[in-house]
Amino acid sequence: MFNTYEEVMQFCREKEIQMIDFKIIDLIGRWRHLSIPANRFTPETLTYGIGFDGSNYGFAPVENSDMVFIPDISTAVFEPFTQVHTLSMIGDVFVIAHPENYPFDQDPRTIARKAEEYMRNSGIADEIKLGPEYEFHVFDHVSYDISPQKTGYSIDAKQAIWNSGNDDYPNLGYKIPLKSGYHVAPPLDILYDLRSRMCVLMEDNNIPVKYHHHEVGGPGQIEIEVEFGGLTEMADKTMLTKYLIKNLAFQEGKTATFMPKPLFGEAGNGMHVHMHMFKEGKPIFYDRNGYSELSNVALNFIGGLLKHAPAVLAFTNPSTNSYKRLIPGYEAPVNICFATANRSAVIRIPAYAKSPDKRRFEFRSSDATCNPYLAFAAILMAGLDGIKNNIDPVAEGFGPYDVNLYNLAPEEQAKIRRLPQSLGEALAALEQDHDFLLQGGVFPKRLIDIWLENKRREVQRVNEIPHPLEFELYYDL
Repeated sequence: MFNTYEEVMQFCREKEIQMIDFKIIDLIGRWRHLSIPANRFTPETLTYGIGFDGSNYGFAPVENSDMVFIPDISTAVFEPFTQVHTLSMIGDVFVIAHPENYPFDQDPRTIARKAEEYMRNSGIADEIKLGPEYEFHVFDHVSYDISPQKTGYSIDAKQAIWNSGNDDYPNLGYKIPLKSGYHVAPPLDILYDLRSRMCVLMEDNNIPVKYHHHEVGGPGQIEIEVEFGGLTEMADKTMLTKYLIKNLAFQEGKTATFMPKPLFGEAGNGMHVHMHMFKEGKPIFYDRNGYSELSNVALNFIGGLLKHAPAVLAFTNPSTNSYKRLIPGYEAPVNICFATANRSAVIRIPAYAKSPDKRRFEFRSSDATCNPYLAFAAILMAGLDGIKNNIDPVAEGFGPYDVNLYNLAPEEQAKIRRLPQSLGEALAALEQDHDFLLQGGVFPKRLIDIWLENKRREVQRVNEIPHPLEFELYYDL
């Protein structure tokens, strides 16, 4: 939004800004924030930054945790959810050093920038453009309890089919059956206006929207797809999109979640990532004579991404809940393969993107529990490894499979490698296969170690808690 300190202060005077808020990404992918009065924002803030304890963000050991964040004024937006006029901007994490501070190598935003720099230095491409699809649920109620004597959750959505017989309030009868919400129209689509306001808010914050619609899931599942942008740019916009959506829903007395599988038996929430690359302004993924009009460079990128997919999923699908979505019988992929216009493949080439500058493919397994900076960087690094090493996805046995994979005979399905079926499997794959992430110093080994340690702790915690289904299966034995 701004290029100079003077531009920031001029905006603050014109809009009567009283507070400046700084948002910093932590390791797991949540925004933290800190605010200062606008009159405390000085040129020195952009040089020396503001101190904070990095150990509480999951980054550094306590004995070496003093850090600073330096605001990136180009990311500044007007904060829409505060009564006090507030300007918000993202901060980059720096290590305190003499004579000058330097970027912290574990900062996810630094890693995203390094991945783009590594791509440019490779000579393969000048730019990668990404286009995420955001899927999420909007509920009217959610509660959960994790205690020694009671574990469970409760979700409600007024439009859900389970409320068709509810006589506790005036019931007007328009309910969406199980897995039947795709593109439903009002009055079934009671979230239409809220969804439109979400998109207007995104547009107001420089996040161009392609379209929005009700998704397959009957109880309030939504999709908003946005236009393409650079890797770090789209990670910034992903964080801002989630912030805007969740806060607007909260403001309206509803609750929004990007959790991959909040409802048993219903469609889950993915974050499909479309991608294509350019060099000197020209698309390098297009070849009129290639498979599905893709170039060898594009196919090698696919080969690298599929070869490293189990490890990549440790960053793109980093929650235990992620793998409750990646199961057969839904549109979420479970097989490591590629195809054209096939939603059961982990990499799908859209048939409708025909022009050279639009020819691309999408990675369909990822979801929005990821830290987008790390997830997008991991996708790029896997693809670049495929290009550098000429990994042929056909020779590797990844396809193309231009059939519904779920309809293949069992012996044919057995030939196709599967994605990890749990977070534990993905973490084991990352532990064995991460050299491609270390290239060019993009991912520091220390971050991968911390990621494995923290995520395995999550897995252990989930595994230790008795599951309600276990009472049905085992209580009477």
